[in-house]
Amino acid sequence: MREHSGDNLQHPRRNLGNRYRSQAQKFVRLAKSDPERSGSNFQWAEQNARQAILHDFTDERNWRCLADIKVQLNDNDGLGIVLEDVFTVLGREVKQFEKLKNLNYIEYGLELLEAAFSRDPLTADAWWEALVIRGGGDAQSDEVLLEIADFADRCRDLDFRDQRANIIYGRRIEQLRIQGFEDLFIELCRHLLAHRPSNHELWMQLGRLHERREETDSAWSCYDHVQTLRPHILARDEYLSRLTTAMDGGESQPWSGPELKHRTAFLEQMESLTRRVRTVDLEEQPQPVSEKPDEFIHPDKAKLDVLIESENISEAFFLARRLVASGEDWANSYLEKCRSMM
Repeated sequence: MREHSGDNLQHPRRNLGNRYRSQAQKFVRLAKSDPERSGSNFQWAEQNARQAILHDFTDERNWRCLADIKVQLNDNDGLGIVLEDVFTVLGREVKQFEKLKNLNYIEYGLELLEAAFSRDPLTADAWWEALVIRGGGDAQSDEVLLEIADFADRCRDLDFRDQRANIIYGRRIEQLRIQGFEDLFIELCRHLLAHRPSNHELWMQLGRLHERREETDSAWSCYDHVQTLRPHILARDEYLSRLTTAMDGGESQPWSGPELKHRTAFLEQMESLTRRVRTVDLEEQPQPVSEKPDEFIHPDKAKLDVLIESENISEAFFLARRLVASGEDWANSYLEKCRSMM
């Protein structure tokens, strides 16, 4: 499966983020001390601030740095774009941001940025602390449980196709698992993975949890997905080896994977979770007509073509996987195509 350079950069690298932010701050100081070269120094400052965010979007200081530069450049539209990007990373509804389009960002933008980070800190530990504080300070209180319920409702409605939002929320729900909310972690995990099935690290975490809970079929499905995404990571094979070899002397157990109905049901569930963010109405699509009157066109093939053409890759991926698991070998080419586009 090919790697996207952009996706690689969206995995946080704190050291590089710190380095570029320091460079940006240095050029800001130079711009202020040397008016004749102020323009070029501010350009270098902005470029380095953008690199800081690119390498570590989870550090609020990097966003503040770029926002401050936009204010000093009196770039109202540019600051608006920065804030919109923050909303995307935080998983906020972009439609809500549309209501702020006419706002004077130079005057109110930094205040809006701080309000967003106060409510939704980018790091999982700070996010959990803020949630507990909103709930009265007692992590076991009913008020905190209500805050968690509100968060879960948001997760069920948000679009997590942006990789950065997927990573941020993946770490937040991992914090819920650490706090003992395993069932909620499993449910919300599937929402995130339905929107971005290429997140093999989250699949691995989910598989390990199912394995620890001795939920064999579900663990296998997660590990199988990891190995499908990253064939060099033998998660499924190693899990089968652990299952089929007992600790007391290597006695084999008769199990080679879940039944077909479980595999297809699992993939159908993931497929259904992607439909909420589908960008095309399949019901309105014309039925394909073959150039050869006697040639049969499989309806799922036509559906896959429409989904891929409309860039609904996640849904197409799970549909292709389900078809392959059901013995439809023709869908293998679609599965590979989806993998290459994720």
